[in-house]
Amino acid sequence: MANQKDVVLRHSYPARVAHWLTALGFFMVAVSGLGFFFPSLHWLLGIMGTPQLAQFLHPVFGIVMVLGLVVLFLRNAPHCLPEKGDGKWFQHTADILKGNEHHVVEVGHYNPGQKMLFWKIMGLTLLLLITGLIAWRPYFADLFPIPLLRLALVLHSVCGILMMFLVIVHIYMGFWYKGTVRGMLYGTVTRSWAKKHHPRWLRELATKGNKNP
Repeated sequence: MANQKDVVLRHSYPARVAHWLTALGFFMVAVSGLGFFFPSLHWLLGIMGTPQLAQFLHPVFGIVMVLGLVVLFLRNAPHCLPEKGDGKWFQHTADILKGNEHHVVEVGHYNPGQKMLFWKIMGLTLLLLITGLIAWRPYFADLFPIPLLRLALVLHSVCGILMMFLVIVHIYMGFWYKGTVRGMLYGTVTRSWAKKHHPRWLRELATKGNKNP
């Protein structure tokens, strides 16, 4: 464990709780969604007990995921707005994958790749919420015509698969940059990690007394 003087706050406790609630909700809806969509994976529904229980819990965990993402949106959206230099970051993907992004552009709270992932996840979440509510039986589905229900289910499935892909990328990149996962587990990262991957953010923290908003 790093010395307290060698670490800075990266994610506050409420942000970490929201993140892991989102992760729990996503895992449960992904598992049940795959079980509903692919007959060969129907056995996955057993994780929730029975297919009937899974059908009830799927939208419930979906709401849990959405609520967690709402908290994360309110906290992180200001940090994920486009900035000058974002384009240059994307032009040096090879250097970034080698861990040399600090040679490309001075990254703030989040790098452009994280920003793009953030907005894609939020956009897909909105579509999943809308289509999920339309198809949610027995509460809302009867309010809509059958053709709209079918379209909603197709869009919901497509968005769900795309969301799984984005989350896999998110998890992979979290492990790719050594020290990143620590921030979401304990809330802090080492100063050397911050200086290498988010140097501008580290300087901004110094002016605010190491308090992450």
